[in-house]
Amino acid sequence: MSRYTGPVCRLCRRETATSKTGEKIKLFLKGDRCLSKKCAVERRGTAPGQKTQGKPSRQKVSEYGRQLREKQKMRRYYGVLETQFENYFRRAARVPGQTGKTFLQLLERRLDNVVYRMNMAMSRAQARQLVTHRHFRVNGRIVNIPSFLVKPGDVITLGDRAKKSDVFQANAEYAKNRPHPEWLELDETELAIKVGSLPSREQIDTPVDEQLIVEYYSR
Repeated sequence: MSRYTGPVCRLCRRETATSKTGEKIKLFLKGDRCLSKKCAVERRGTAPGQKTQGKPSRQKVSEYGRQLREKQKMRRYYGVLETQFENYFRRAARVPGQTGKTFLQLLERRLDNVVYRMNMAMSRAQARQLVTHRHFRVNGRIVNIPSFLVKPGDVITLGDRAKKSDVFQANAEYAKNRPHPEWLELDETELAIKVGSLPSREQIDTPVDEQLIVEYYSR
């Protein structure tokens, strides 16, 4: 399965239209645009497609359908492919303890997600691109793999050339005014990130019910 390259706002509209609570679900796939009035979810909360315009969905969703939608929402939120997503779950299932919590921890520990969480990129897509362009170092070594899993004690730094880039200077100013997860520490002077600990479930604000995903893969 190849990576989705279509309009990403359609993905948010799909999740919002199928939400049982009627809440607006944003996957934050377009950075600051998702927080503005230009956000497609704010302008049109219906599901994508001409036939759905102005028509609220009244279709009953089965338990399997709920599990599938939650899985798709979480996969799109972190921007990983189907096979890779399933591999993360299989890995989490082998670890003693709560599978759902371990699953979320693995996804949160991805290098591209850490860069995004620390506001060094406007979106996970941009974070993934910056990592593949070899702008980041983990413990002094260049890492260009977005799926690289960080661990407590790791220090993530920018290359000297990247620090002078207009993109990173703009993102650094943006990062100063934004909160970041408690399990990550930011050195604003050196633009360095230190992984303090593994994230607890309370420190992960991903709007998903991971138990539904566990049930989906446990069928």
